[in-house]
This record gives sequence, C-alpha cells and structure tokens, in this order.
Amino acid sequence: MKKIIMLVLCAVAVLSLAACGKKDEAKGIKIGLICLHDENSTYDKNFIDAMKEMQKELGLSDDQIIIKTNIDETNACYEACKDLVDHDCNIIFADSFGHEDFMIQAAKEFKDVQFCHATGTKAHTENLANYHNAFANIYEGRYAAGVAAGLKLNQMIEEGKITADQAVMGYVGAFTYAEVISGYTSFYLGAKSVCPSVTMKVQFTGSWYDETGEKEAANALLKKGCVLISQHADSMGAPTACETAGVPNVSYNGSTVSACPNTFIVSSRINWSKYYAFVVNCVKEGKAIPADWTGGFSEGSVELSAINDKAAAPGTKEKVDAVVADLKAGKIKVFSTDTFTVGGAKLDTYKADIDTDKDYTPDTEVIADGYFHESEKRSAPAFDLRIDGIELLNEKY
Repeated sequence: MKKIIMLVLCAVAVLSLAACGKKDEAKGIKIGLICLHDENSTYDKNFIDAMKEMQKELGLSDDQIIIKTNIDETNACYEACKDLVDHDCNIIFADSFGHEDFMIQAAKEFKDVQFCHATGTKAHTENLANYHNAFANIYEGRYAAGVAAGLKLNQMIEEGKITADQAVMGYVGAFTYAEVISGYTSFYLGAKSVCPSVTMKVQFTGSWYDETGEKEAANALLKKGCVLISQHADSMGAPTACETAGVPNVSYNGSTVSACPNTFIVSSRINWSKYYAFVVNCVKEGKAIPADWTGGFSEGSVELSAINDKAAAPGTKEKVDAVVADLKAGKIKVFSTDTFTVGGAKLDTYKADIDTDKDYTPDTEVIADGYFHESEKRSAPAFDLRIDGIELLNEKY
C-alpha cells in the first residue's frame, strides 16, 4: 500500500513540475490580437477561437492575452498597436488586409515587438526583422468543399430536381481581391472535378461584413437561377438566406449547422492556432520568424467542418476524405492548367503581382510544371485570373 501511495505522490510531483515548466517557458510572452470586427463576424471569431485554442495548448494565462475588437482599417490600428505595446505585448497579431500599413508603421517604431499580419502582402519587400505576413493554403479547403458541392449538384441532377445545364452555383464575395478570386475559383474547380457541367455566378458586396448586403446578394443569386450558394464574406447573411429558401449552402470559417440544419453542407476554415503557436515558440526560442508563412491540410492549418449528412449527398464524406488525402500527398494541384481555360485558351505562362505596388503591376512568373503556384512566392493569395465558367455579376469592388 505504501508503495502505491509513493508512486501516486511521485506521479503528482512529476505532473506538477511539468506544469510549472510549461508556465516558466511561457514567461515573458504577452500577446495582442487586433480584430476588424468581433465574435459576431465568423471571420474574426475564427481568429479569436484560434487564440483561445493556442492559449490552452501552450498553457498561457489570461493576463498574457489581450484581444482588441472592432479595430477599423484606419489609424485606429496603429493606435491599437501602441496601446498593446504600452501593455507590454511583445507579439502583436492583426487579422485584416487593411491593417497592414498601420502594422508596418508600428513595426518600424517598436523594433523589439514582433508584428504578425494575416493576409498581408508586403513583409517580403519591407524587409523588417519584426514584421511578418501569414496565410494558409485555404484554396485546398475551398477545393475540397467544392467537391462536396459538386456531389450535391450531381444528386440533384440524378433526382430530376435540375438538369445538368441548370447546375449553377452562386457565390457571395466581398471584394475583387486576389484572395477572393483565388477562393471562389478553387471552390468552382472542386465542384467541376465531379460535376463537369457546373457553372457559377459571383455577386460582390464591397464589404467583409454586411449581413443585410450578403443576404441580398444571396437572394439575387437565387433569382438568377443558382441552386447552391457559397461565400467569402463574414456574416450569416448568405447561409440564413439559403436556409429560408431551402437551398444548399457551403459556408466559410466554421459550421453553420446549428442555424441552418437543413441546408448547410460543409465549411472550410483556417486554423490560425498553428501559426500563433509557431510564432510564440519562435519568440521563446529566440528564432527568426519568416517574412511569409503558410500551412495547409498537412500542417493542420486548413480544416473542414463535419459534413452535415442531412444536406450533403450520400458518399460525400468518403469522397472528400479521399480528396483531402490526395491534396496532402500532392496528387491534386488545385490550379492545374489542365482544369481551366481563360478566354477559351489554356495557359502556360502568367505573371502575377507578388511584389505589391500601388498599381498592382504583374512582376513574377507563377505558372510552372503545369499549375499556378499559389501562395508559394508569398503567403497571401495571388491568383487573380478570370477563368471560363464563372460569371461576375458586378465588378465595381
């Protein structure tokens, strides 16, 4: 009996020492997160949830994390950075494209603080030791989600609900940025890989978060004959419009099944906790943080939600799992030039704007070995081709 008690006490002591060691390792780390909106935005909620996930994983205390929400893409971002520095943050993340110039301004001023910006494009040309861009190969996730959409279209065709030429998807996009174009194109190519007759219409809103505008855009697409809707915008506008209309929906940044149980199929998301943890560990170990960082399915940075069998076509999980495995193995190249044309022609060369300037001048060859090398020349997407099969209903944004 004494031997058992001693073993238990020793185990408790070892666990206590391990916990203390974890906390000791995290000493000196204080993190700020700047969000464009708050948790009502699926986009910002994804960043906030990932921060909490990383905090738990690395054993950080609540007083080591400061989250600032509703920070506009204005000088308010720079002021938020200053305030976080005043509160002893030595790592500051920001989540929106328009935060970049203000993050760079702060990085130049506060050289002992690491500034890490999601979706930005300028870190590799600014050459600041304390300013970094990050993204994920979310085009892999959108492609896989597109496969699920294509299978649903096939089911609707087989059941006589639509004909093959009525397999028209709608897509609610925020802006005509490369990030959005890359996203809707990869989604379309995933659907086309299993439903060859599919076409797609895109309606832009001119805002990352506009619930009314996104709902109106989804309804406009439905009136144009779209029988399935996806999105790259941050509110519940499009999913709820689909649920009301009884139209299948593929969402973004997390499952909407609780609000849309009859129409939600699947969602792709970036798991930012992987990048957060990478940066924290670099700072703890005194290692340099790369100017650009990306991760995909293989790194756990891209994820799919659970598939909603109530809305998805039979066999969707098995097919999507196989596609994800092939993406991890490099067997599928999402932007293979064998899978799309531009103006009826296959491309074997294309220069993209990688080194961003005010005119977005193309400067870098991105097609080689038969595919467009997305997020390899910099972390942020650069795919801005207008491929055949996708119609843009408005282009002013």
